[in-house]
Amino acid sequence: MPLRLNEVSTSGYRSLRAIHYPVGALEVFVGANGVGKTNLYRALELLRAAADNRLGFELAQEGLFSALWAGPTRKGPPLRIKLGVTLADEGLRGPAYRYEVEIGLPPPGSGAFATEPQVKVETLAVTIGGRTARILDRKAGSVMARGEDGRPAEIDIDLMESETALARLQDPSRYPGLDLVRRTLLEWRFYHGFRTDPASPLRRPCVAVASPTLASDGANLAAVFATLSEIRQDTADLDEVIAAAFPGARLEVSEPGVTAEFGMSFPEFPKRVFSAAELSDGTLRFLALAGALLAYRLPPFVALNEPESSLHPDLLPALADLVVRASRRTQVWLVTHSEPLAERVAKPPGAARRRVFKQDGATRIEGLKLFGAYADEADADD
Repeated sequence: MPLRLNEVSTSGYRSLRAIHYPVGALEVFVGANGVGKTNLYRALELLRAAADNRLGFELAQEGLFSALWAGPTRKGPPLRIKLGVTLADEGLRGPAYRYEVEIGLPPPGSGAFATEPQVKVETLAVTIGGRTARILDRKAGSVMARGEDGRPAEIDIDLMESETALARLQDPSRYPGLDLVRRTLLEWRFYHGFRTDPASPLRRPCVAVASPTLASDGANLAAVFATLSEIRQDTADLDEVIAAAFPGARLEVSEPGVTAEFGMSFPEFPKRVFSAAELSDGTLRFLALAGALLAYRLPPFVALNEPESSLHPDLLPALADLVVRASRRTQVWLVTHSEPLAERVAKPPGAARRRVFKQDGATRIEGLKLFGAYADEADADD
C-alpha cells in the first residue's frame, strides 16, 4: 500500500532558501505572482524525478546555475540543492521513511560535464517505534544499504554521479523499504497547464485500453472516461460535476473500439455532439481536470498547479467541488492565484489554506515556524 506524504523540506532551490513544512489531506497554497508557489510545486516534482532516475536530467534541463539559490549566502561549503520527504501510512501507525538527497556541481578537474548536476549525498532512514535506522547511505562514492536482515552492507553498483541510488537499487525482496518509497513517489501525479492547442492529445482519440488514472499530459483522457463508463459503469460524480459547470450539457462517451473518444452535447444543440477537437479551450481543460480528479483510481498524491488558468470565473465553484471530491479519496496539494478558489476548497474539515509570500528574496509560508510546524497547530499541541 502506498505511503502518504507527511513532510517536505527544500533548501538551496531557486527562491526556496530553506523551507520545511507538514502536509495534510488537502493543502491549498495561495499567493501573488512571483512569490515562489511554483517552486514549491517543482520541488515535489524533483522528488518524484529522484525515484525515476531523472533528477539529474531535470535539473540539467533547468540549468543548475539557474536552479540554485541566488540570494545571499554565508561563506562555507559549496551551495547545494537539498530535497527531503517524509512518508508514512495514514495515522503514523507504521514505519515512517525519510528520504533526502543533495545535488551540486562536479568538482573542478573531475572529468565530468562541467555543469552536470551530481548527487553528493543520498539517505533513506526508517523510524519504527521511536527508533531510527538508515537503510540507505550514499556518500563520497560509496553506497551502504541494509537488506531485509537489517545488516548494513557496502553495495557494489555501477552508479553514475548524476544517478540516484533510490532509482537504481531495484530489488524488492532484498530492499523492501527502498522499494516501497520508490514506488510511492513514482505513483505521484502532477497536473499543470494541459495543452489545448489543435495538436493537443486531449483533442485526439486514444488507444482503447482500461485507464484507471489520467496521465500527466492527459493523453489518455478519452480512455479514462470510457473506463468509468464501461468498466465501473458509474459516471454519477462526473455527470454531476459537468452539469454544475455547464448547465444542461452532457458528456458523451462513445463505446470504445480500437480507440476511445468523447464529446459534449449542449442544450442549444440537443441533436449535435461536439467532438473533443471542437470544444473550447476552457471546456476541454475543465474536462481534463475532471478526468484527473474523478478517475477510477486516484494516485496516492495529486499536485495541481494553478488549475484555474484559462477557466471562466463561473467554473470556479465546480472546480472547487472537483478538488474537494478528490481529497476524500487521496491527498491533494494545490497552488493557486485565485482567492475565491482557495476559499472554497479550504472550507471542508481537514483542509488547510496557506498563504505564500516572499521575504528578503526567499519564499515563506505564513504561520510556518522554523521547526516545520504551523503556528496554530504548534499552539494546539502545547
